[in-house]
Amino acid sequence: MSNLIIYFSRANENYFSGETKIVEKGNTSHIVDIIRKHIDADLFEVIPKTDYPHDYLECTQVAKKELKNKTRPELEKTLTDISSYDVIYIGFPIWWGTLPMAMWTQLEKLDFTGKIIKPFVTHEGSKFGKSLKDLKKLCKGAEIKKGFEISGSNIKNATCMVEIWLKE
Repeated sequence: MSNLIIYFSRANENYFSGETKIVEKGNTSHIVDIIRKHIDADLFEVIPKTDYPHDYLECTQVAKKELKNKTRPELEKTLTDISSYDVIYIGFPIWWGTLPMAMWTQLEKLDFTGKIIKPFVTHEGSKFGKSLKDLKKLCKGAEIKKGFEISGSNIKNATCMVEIWLKE
């Protein structure tokens, strides 16, 4: 089986258990690194043309406005064909209870018919929110398997949990 990881991650100021901290690498990227140690997979990182603000609170306000307006941010590059992949891992932080709108921009462009989707998310308390419901809309024709969720505060302890999830 050929695997692909499509993901979005955000560094800079992030929220962890009631406080903000600067991180050089986003939490979702950490999970991607763990997954890649255990499976052979191609990567596609979703990168908006316009960076989100470095400041956490400013970023949340931009994300809230995008969600409210159903904005589809322009991306640096777009993946257009996933026909050569069987299993697609889709990862992102939960923003306002669902996928960041940049992920919507990317996923709406793909044909998921017959694909297996394995979602994974990072969050700070909302778990999957309504993102699984939204993934079903975005990935029509795919079989969505059990996902993996982890709080960003626990990212340093993720390796064993990711290994277990990958074996399921």
